[in-house]
Amino acid sequence: MTPQLLVTIGVFAPLIAALIAGLSGRRIGNLASQAITTGALFLSCAIAWTAFHGVIWGDWPAKFTVHLLPFINIGDFQSNWSIRIDTLSAVMLVVVTSVSSLVHLYSWGYMAEDPSKPRFFAYLSLFTFAMLALVTAADFMQLFFGWEGVGLASYLLIGFWFHKPTANAASIKAFVVNRVGDFGFALGIMTVFWMFGTIQFAEIFPRVTEFATTGWFFAGHWFHAVDLACALLFVGAMGKSAQFFLHTWLPDAMEGPTPVSALIHAATMVTAGVYMVCLLSPMFEYAPVTKQIVTLVGAITALFAATVGLAQNDIKRVIAYSTCSQLGYMFFAAGVGAYQAAMFHLFTHAFFKALLFLGAGSVIHGMHHEQDMRKMGGLWKYLPVTYAVMTIGTLAITGFGIPGTDIGLAGFFSKDTIIEAAYAAGEHNPVAFFAFLVSLSAAGLTAFYSWRLSFMTFHGKAKWAHDDHAHADHADHAHGADDHASPAQIETHSEPLPDDHHDAHGHHGAHKPHESPLVMLVPLALLAVGAVFAGYAFVEAFVGEDRNAFWRGAIFNAPTNQVLEHAHHSPTWLHWAPLVVSAIGFAAAWFYYIANEGMGARIAAKKGPLWSFLYNKWYFDEIYEATFVRATRLLGDLFWKVGDQKIIDGLGPDGVSAVSYDVGRRAGLLQTGYVYHYAFVMLLGVLGLLTFAVFQWQA
Repeated sequence: MTPQLLVTIGVFAPLIAALIAGLSGRRIGNLASQAITTGALFLSCAIAWTAFHGVIWGDWPAKFTVHLLPFINIGDFQSNWSIRIDTLSAVMLVVVTSVSSLVHLYSWGYMAEDPSKPRFFAYLSLFTFAMLALVTAADFMQLFFGWEGVGLASYLLIGFWFHKPTANAASIKAFVVNRVGDFGFALGIMTVFWMFGTIQFAEIFPRVTEFATTGWFFAGHWFHAVDLACALLFVGAMGKSAQFFLHTWLPDAMEGPTPVSALIHAATMVTAGVYMVCLLSPMFEYAPVTKQIVTLVGAITALFAATVGLAQNDIKRVIAYSTCSQLGYMFFAAGVGAYQAAMFHLFTHAFFKALLFLGAGSVIHGMHHEQDMRKMGGLWKYLPVTYAVMTIGTLAITGFGIPGTDIGLAGFFSKDTIIEAAYAAGEHNPVAFFAFLVSLSAAGLTAFYSWRLSFMTFHGKAKWAHDDHAHADHADHAHGADDHASPAQIETHSEPLPDDHHDAHGHHGAHKPHESPLVMLVPLALLAVGAVFAGYAFVEAFVGEDRNAFWRGAIFNAPTNQVLEHAHHSPTWLHWAPLVVSAIGFAAAWFYYIANEGMGARIAAKKGPLWSFLYNKWYFDEIYEATFVRATRLLGDLFWKVGDQKIIDGLGPDGVSAVSYDVGRRAGLLQTGYVYHYAFVMLLGVLGLLTFAVFQWQA
């Protein structure tokens, strides 16, 4: 089988499976729908790893494009359905299919009691296909198709439990916020076409230097065309990857099932923006102003999300804000020119972030739907496997490792490379130096909130055991919290448990936490392996001395961009700095939540200004509600009630109909129905005619 045919099968297998499960799920049943979609994803995953090995180390061509069908052909605007394979797309194929296949398998256990499994698995597979179409696009049109496809799939999955008002609101919020970013993205594509006369990557990238000085004067200012195009494209990345200002949809996306959260945060939607910036490195290298913007926005996002994560109590929201912060790392790495480091962190992050989210799902499963960490504690005895893998994920995200050695988990190799690159670029770039300072600060904060999550969830006193009676009442109210109900059944409140699950007092029979089934633990174990070894195994290939042989031109660095070379010669203290700040964060979390258990709760109970500021997420939702939402509503009411109803309808159809009605009503008064009235009117008419005739005769 040729490489071209193989990758085509790998890309389209999830789409075919999604169509079968989505259109025929009721006919073929739950088991067949799950088996088809999951099997298709594992097939795609196997092909992705084959392509990854074949392109980089095997006998496959370093770059090739499979042209499938024409898409849009209007004059110079030529777009085709195609599959572009190079090192960059091969890396993304591995990330997307590996995480998605394990999420599919995990969902067999997590969604066991959900009545809409075919629809759920169809949406998951559709989500995966849209991302695969995005990362294999050979032009901006297919990139935009995949871009919007993952947006649609995220809307469907975030609002999967559509009978919950909060899920509906979250899905609409994600859709609307991303439309803001996508508007800028579309304008960026238009600007690219205006400059180059084409949207084909293979035609654009070699010609970027020709347009390096192209621009125009507007309102007395010179606008650099490549800078403007990249800035507009980055606006789209800000929305899709939840960067500062356009981040508000990401925490609310936790309303979807936990496997959805893992897929969104680890492999699909939020990674699309980082991938796009790295893919367009030939353009961004000639957009110095936009690179500064990318660096600044990424740094602010990393710090902002890390601070907010300190005060959240929902286990999934803490991990969500950690995603937002880690994406900030990736963006400012790309902003300083270390695109390879950004992709390396995206690669390693996929494993430990999927591990943390699916681990959180295992906790929720074992805690009978509970997501509030304040109601957990002492779970390590009851969920030993989940505790072990989540500890691995925590060590990975905090970048645990010993500098100067090869001992370290995935985040140690990728995040430290970004910090060193920011330091190297910061020697001559104040914005990059700011990003470096933020990277160290965010590393300490990451350690604090990550270990805070671990300590509140798995250590300390068992808050869930203090009042079984109250817990049972709460479980009764939530419609189902027994050992046999999945989080899907409970979270959706789809149906109450049968009567035989209650004891004589009306309480549920069992309240102790329990470990997840094997079908959920196997994906966790595999992801834990990735969280441990992905950094060590690929550090040299991605960002080491042999990186050019690995990337094979898939990522472009201008001759003046030597940031990774300089990063490899960082001072010794810099290698130890991330470990030191992470150790400080760990010690602080241990002090507040283990040594002095309850201190964090007492601080929160005081509701001080700093805690309130962080707990309320810097009040972004409130600010947006008071400005954009209310202003939009007022503007809509103005156009509706004044413009439409009073002016247009009042002077138009309503006004004409009112006059017609009034005339008709008054004319109707003349129709009395009495003959003598009509005879009298006829007499008056005759007299009038006679009078007229007399006057005319005399004249």
